[in-house]
Amino acid sequence: MIPWEHLATSSIPGSEGDMKLMRRGAEYSIMLGQIELMNSRLSGSEEALARLSVEKIAGRAAPTIVVGGLGMGFTLRALLAVAPEDARIVVCELVPAVVAWARGEMAHIFEGCLDDPRVEIVVRDVAELMAETQSHFDAILLDVDNGPEGLTSDVNDALYAAKGLGEARRALKPGGVLAVWSQGPDERFAARLRKSAFDVEEVRVKAHRGKRGARHVIWFGTKPDA
Repeated sequence: MIPWEHLATSSIPGSEGDMKLMRRGAEYSIMLGQIELMNSRLSGSEEALARLSVEKIAGRAAPTIVVGGLGMGFTLRALLAVAPEDARIVVCELVPAVVAWARGEMAHIFEGCLDDPRVEIVVRDVAELMAETQSHFDAILLDVDNGPEGLTSDVNDALYAAKGLGEARRALKPGGVLAVWSQGPDERFAARLRKSAFDVEEVRVKAHRGKRGARHVIWFGTKPDA
């Protein structure tokens, strides 16, 4: 078997751990210690996050979509495939090195999507962007960390707490959608989402594109029109 090659390491704002970029042949992995955060072979649920979110805001003129977390670009590439040509997509990435890797070691995986005219890459905490915005976004997609059960940063945990959910709701236009990706189910988070005055739908999606394998969870919280 081809051994893993360690390509780069980066610190994580708000965390004592380090994030590592690894490669094995054509396969890439981003790891926190011995925990794999994402792998270039697994993209099914992230693609579903993008596709289903766009379906929920279909018909809106020039929608503004925020993505929390760049990762390996699965969500962004899927968004670009289904979002209208007049969409504006703002991607917030907390770790500067992840953006550098996207333009460097993993540029072939991103296939030039960072340079799409609809895309703006912002190196900052998506929570800060939501906190300073009111009734502006049509959709907010959170593909951050491991979902509500975070691994990488205490900063990320605040996104999924009541305060963070309240800020997301205020940042959305009436009828706007908050979409949250998770490694697995979390009843406490689902309850917080409902208490934050969202209309909630929970969807189980395949982690892989194939018929078998693990399933991840996506929550959709819709802000009522009135």
